[in-house]
Amino acid sequence: MEINSKEIEIILKKYNNKKSALLSILQDIQEKYNWLPQEALRLVSEKICVPLIDIYSVATFYRAFKLVEPGKHNITVCMGTACHVRGSPSVLNRFEEKLHICAGQTTPDKNVSLETVNCLGCCALAPVVVVDGKYNAQTTIQKADKILTEIIQSKKQKRKSIKRRSHKTK
Repeated sequence: MEINSKEIEIILKKYNNKKSALLSILQDIQEKYNWLPQEALRLVSEKICVPLIDIYSVATFYRAFKLVEPGKHNITVCMGTACHVRGSPSVLNRFEEKLHICAGQTTPDKNVSLETVNCLGCCALAPVVVVDGKYNAQTTIQKADKILTEIIQSKKQKRKSIKRRSHKTK
């Protein structure tokens, strides 16, 4: 993914290139790109005269910041107490096994990112898995398999529609 340096400069101007606004600048960049691209961080470093290592220190301190490009689909497994007691570790293990990644990683094809959170605040629905913003209550291993099947099918359908469009243009 390429970043647009003009977009980053607009964000920096919004904060008058102030070092004290670093956190807000990073939040705006992440809102724009869904993660913090290295090129963007280098540009911020140059423009506000803050060493890149200090920017990375801030970005890694706050768990909300992502330094790896997220996948097209995002799966978040709640690991709070209620979810944990009701089986979220098994659900997480199932996602990790099927996707061949660990929590905090993205599949090599950039299709799926897998994350965990400490609590989503909906303990009565435990264990909870959020897929692309949609909450899935009382998630079991079987439901995890169904979620993955739906994601895989949506990818296959997209490929088919792209092939159909390319055949029509020929």
